[in-house]
Amino acid sequence: MRFAGITCLTLILSGMSLPARAVDYSVEPLDQPAPSGELSESVAAQLSAKGFTVKKGKRTLCEIWPCKTWPVKADFKRTSSLIYPLEFGELIGVVHFARKAGDFRGQDIPKGTYTLRYALQPQDGNHIGTSDTRDFILLLPATEDQEPEAMSKEKMFSRSPQVAGGTHPTMLSLLFPGEGEAPEMVHDESRELWSLKFSNPTSAGGKQGRLTLQLVLVGRAPE
Repeated sequence: MRFAGITCLTLILSGMSLPARAVDYSVEPLDQPAPSGELSESVAAQLSAKGFTVKKGKRTLCEIWPCKTWPVKADFKRTSSLIYPLEFGELIGVVHFARKAGDFRGQDIPKGTYTLRYALQPQDGNHIGTSDTRDFILLLPATEDQEPEAMSKEKMFSRSPQVAGGTHPTMLSLLFPGEGEAPEMVHDESRELWSLKFSNPTSAGGKQGRLTLQLVLVGRAPE
């Protein structure tokens, strides 16, 4: 009886020492359009009528609607630090966060609707080691992004900080898309990153194609 009691106590203590497993993130198809009341008509017209819902357990983190088509560079050549053939400032889609979230720098993203635009990390020596690539997505308040055309660097970098209320653009990192199905949520356990991998139609010089993006939605750059 004494041995059994010790064994039972050992199991209880062992169980107490184990960390609780984090709730996994998942993605589901979303068969409804973006909330047009929060977007300009011209931006809403560029979006697909269907999107994706990203959930943590049973709770919705965000909903994403990509553009119907992404224009891409026909002569693009991928490098180790530049992996997506997108135009700087290009409208990628729209995201609605159902609750407060965080960007890749750890800045708060308040609940709300934001446009997503492609950008490149500056090569100024201040961002070394923060990301695998220079490819990023900047979030902008939907009210401050009314036209679907590619946005200039100056406008993006001045309006994106309004999301988090700071001085730095609000950003989500892009990773190299690995093998596997899309859409899916990809977990990088070594860095505790959760990213959404999804594909979308593209056009380049009159030719149609598809491009797969892997967008980090949960997790931040190393300190």
